Amino acid sequence: ISGDDDEIQQLQKALLDYLDENTETDASLVFSRKFYIAQWFRDTTLETEKAIKSQKDEDPSEGTHHSKDVESTGQIMRRAESRKMFLRSIIKTAPSQFSTLKMNSDTVDYEDACLIVRYLASMRPFAQSFDIYLTQ
Repeated sequence: ISGDDDEIQQLQKALLDYLDENTETDASLVFSRKFYIAQWFRDTTLETEKAIKSQKDEDPSEGTHHSKDVESTGQIMRRAESRKMFLRSIIKTAPSQFSTLKMNSDTVDYEDACLIVRYLASMRPFAQSFDIYLTQ
């Protein structure tokens, strides 16, 4: 997986569908599902703020370079809004409506769900900088 937004959203959707499908057997999965949605929403907000702040901290020497920064800021905002809209649409969907919206739930089992969780966790900043913490 290359890690672009569409693939990550498909993995997130598959994981949420799996959690929703198995809430009858384990009530704690309801909390897990809500936690993942909230965490991904928070991550999107923090990543956007961090990207915009890093662009503001860079002092462009030319006006044309500044226009490229403004353009990329717009792209960052659009990407963040599309992620948030995706998560909001999942929040607003009632659990009974999930049966009509399921895309990958037939192919996701427990092992696949564990693999998806590991992959999505590896994308988090702490997991990416873990080697740095160990060397220090």
